[in-house]
Amino acid sequence: MSKLQVLVTRLDKSMPTPSYAKGGDAGADLSTAIDFTIAPGERKLIPTGISIALPDGYAAFVHPRSGLAIKYGVSMVNTPGTIDAGYRGELQVILINHDLTQSASFKKGDRIAQLVIQRVERAEFVEVTQLPGSQRATGGFGSTGS
Repeated sequence: MSKLQVLVTRLDKSMPTPSYAKGGDAGADLSTAIDFTIAPGERKLIPTGISIALPDGYAAFVHPRSGLAIKYGVSMVNTPGTIDAGYRGELQVILINHDLTQSASFKKGDRIAQLVIQRVERAEFVEVTQLPGSQRATGGFGSTGS
């Protein structure tokens, strides 16, 4: 199987490039470039020390790590975060601590998120006066059951 090449620049040379922990993983680990503590209810923008260049037709999606959610109540505010093919800035992760009482501390190099690369389509939006019918029609927000 061929692999998609994604160019990576380490803005902080001590930071690792994204990597997959196990064969078959969909997400490559992203690590924090700083030591930080996040208090209950607090959100912080955390740098990763890397930037990437995706080929046209691809996007990267930053997902939370389930281990941080279950152990510390830490997740991401905007999940998934979208990295467009044209973006060349530092990858940063907006974390939030959902725990009601405990702060969570992280050291530089700790894994804080995962990066999923996907092919994306560009749509052509065509205005019409009426949409074609469907079985679901306008039902939403729980219309298929609880």
